[in-house]
Amino acid sequence: MKYNRLYILLFIFLFSCPIAFAQAVKEQVRIITSFDQGWSFNQSDVQGAEKSDFDQTKWRKLNVPHDWSIEGTYDKANLTARGGGYLPSGIGWYRKNFNLDDSFAKKKVTIEFDGVMANSEIWINGFYLGKRPYGYISFSYDLSKHLNFGKGKTNVIAVKADNTVQPASRYYTGAGIYRHVRLVATDAVHIADWGVYISTPNATAQKATVKVKTDLINESDQSTQVIVETAVLDPDGKIVKTVQNKQTISAGKNINVEQDIVVTNPKLWNLESPFLYKTLTRITVNGKVIDDQLNTFGIRAFKFDAATGFWLNGKNFKLKGACLHHDGGAVGAAVPLSVWKFRLERLKEVGVNAIRTAHNPVAPEFLDLCDQTGFLVMDETFDTWNSPKNNGEKGYNRFFTEWWERDTRDMVMRDRNHPSIVIYSVGNEIHDDLNSPEGFKKYKDQQDLIHQLDPSRPVTMALFRPANSKVYTNGFAETMDVVGQNYRENELVALHNQKPNLKVIGTENTHVIQQYLALRDNPFMAGQFLWTGFDYLGEADWPQITNGQGLFDRIGSWKQQSLQRQSWWSDKPVVHIVRKEDNAGAGAWINNWTPTDFDTYDDAKVAVYSNCEEVELFLNGKSLGSKPKPTDDSPRLWDVTFEKGSIKAVGKNKGKVVSSEELKTAGAPAKIVLSVDKNKISNSWDDVAFVTAKIYDVNGNICPNADQLIRFTISGSGIIDVVDNGNITSHEMYKATQRHAYQGVCMAFIKGNAVGTIEVKAVADGLDGAAVKLEVINK
Repeated sequence: MKYNRLYILLFIFLFSCPIAFAQAVKEQVRIITSFDQGWSFNQSDVQGAEKSDFDQTKWRKLNVPHDWSIEGTYDKANLTARGGGYLPSGIGWYRKNFNLDDSFAKKKVTIEFDGVMANSEIWINGFYLGKRPYGYISFSYDLSKHLNFGKGKTNVIAVKADNTVQPASRYYTGAGIYRHVRLVATDAVHIADWGVYISTPNATAQKATVKVKTDLINESDQSTQVIVETAVLDPDGKIVKTVQNKQTISAGKNINVEQDIVVTNPKLWNLESPFLYKTLTRITVNGKVIDDQLNTFGIRAFKFDAATGFWLNGKNFKLKGACLHHDGGAVGAAVPLSVWKFRLERLKEVGVNAIRTAHNPVAPEFLDLCDQTGFLVMDETFDTWNSPKNNGEKGYNRFFTEWWERDTRDMVMRDRNHPSIVIYSVGNEIHDDLNSPEGFKKYKDQQDLIHQLDPSRPVTMALFRPANSKVYTNGFAETMDVVGQNYRENELVALHNQKPNLKVIGTENTHVIQQYLALRDNPFMAGQFLWTGFDYLGEADWPQITNGQGLFDRIGSWKQQSLQRQSWWSDKPVVHIVRKEDNAGAGAWINNWTPTDFDTYDDAKVAVYSNCEEVELFLNGKSLGSKPKPTDDSPRLWDVTFEKGSIKAVGKNKGKVVSSEELKTAGAPAKIVLSVDKNKISNSWDDVAFVTAKIYDVNGNICPNADQLIRFTISGSGIIDVVDNGNITSHEMYKATQRHAYQGVCMAFIKGNAVGTIEVKAVADGLDGAAVKLEVINK
């Protein structure tokens, strides 16, 4: 077939005129519609709820994403037990009615779920579409053959989410349609699901090759000749270059089209400047665009080296990582993007530059955010293979044999265009026998599949007790692209010293100094991932309901380990004071100068975390001496006889003051002070404002021992979504308008529901109240 002359002229015009091209992008042919609004929900098993004529009028009306488990009550008797944080489990049904006009009758119409927890079953107009056991995976179904089109003709989608079988996980999973949903309409000839794969095999500041592979499917009944056109847009939205290929696709077949685009003087994606490019892929038949797709990617080159660790764009540095579970604390598993943004900003303050998605596929928008903000990612598939784990005996181990290949394929194909991802992990502390041919095969099958789908990235797994599993002596480690190990850093260092050709990385590490030094002092250690970045729901023994090993608590409050880690990993001058909570060195390290019992506290053991060359400590203005920076970066210690008032640490470099911190003894609680992280939020599910309530004395000192019940009210164009205080033993409801302060602090998560203004007030018995205002704008 010859090119249509008019179409060629139009194509040249569009790709040479930024305004015209921008309009063309805005008016894409592929129809993508959010499917989050207008669901009906019932939290129980309901007979016949899959049928199209079922009456759901009495069901609860809501929008998704939605996690119904986090709305429940903590109870030691709940079957989720310690793994699921003692929150409820069971069955939840969702139904949604929708209409499609006649123009969709000739389209392929697909529904896409970013995640349903768990064992989801889907029906369209009573027709059974299928089941996906793994609650973390994204999936889709073709609805085309089962839809009604035209005015007055209704369609019904029904979703059953079932997590009754417990204990299903060692950590909190959530329940329901907890991620976004969309409806996608395409031509019968179209780009396959996750069918555009972009890599940059050669990337320097002078020139880069962008390799684009496009998978096309012809679901029509006749052979079709297509033109595949791909344009690269730079970070400013300007056209860099275009390529096109002509192909013929037989009916019922698919083809893969490979295109190389050379970009001169590219802006490289890195942690400091995470530049993002886009591709626009268009499929044309007889001069008409029948499908198109925008994809985001970054131009960068990275490698893991056995002798020197990790490199990005020719720069050698450590992966200073943190593990993150998928829950967002008070919001459960249905996490607005603002929560992740807030958390990543906190982690960046500490010096964290990498995230391990522990231990499952995450929401796709989380990876988008890592791309945009400059974090590296270890993308992980599973917490278990066939062998179960304690407190999660009825988890993914029941489904691994049948589903691992499909779930791995879907995760890698979905995620492989993200420049933030530099390595995949196929398992966490796997209990299957890795000292057997079967164990070798399970790992190799997964690694080989990932190499097939994405040859640009290495594969690892978080090895568990390698001395017991024999993986360092039986040849297993040699089969891994990068050897990953949880804890026991001395074993990993010894392995590399014995076998220096192996690439190694710490996949899970604690906050102690020995593990920090294992990374700092060994050039071959590519990085480590701290357990964890934030406290997470579950994996805790009653009355605790949250695992408290995070750098930060659920609401982002700083803890001893985050203060110390900042002194080790931050590039800026850091000084932090901590003291032993109880007299004479007993208790935990805390960051305040207000004992719970003044009568029994006189011998204060004080530590200062700092990366400054010299630190001087002052008590009520009197110097307690200066101390130089230890060679091992350990804290500087003082024995201090406690006095009410002020303790201050001053950090100096080359004799100049560069950082300081002062803690003051608080008096009786007197007032609430409110702050908000931003003055404007959009009217969007993903946007949240964090209103923090702190209790102060009359002199403006925070009261770390205050625990008054703070009651929030809201007026105007918003709602109080949830409240929290970070206390790992609190059993208060998150879906509420009141919360006890913990260490003098609690927080309300605010969402907009219309354009306008919001006023949030906070009161507590015996304290002066406070108010704060913010504005809600259109998305």
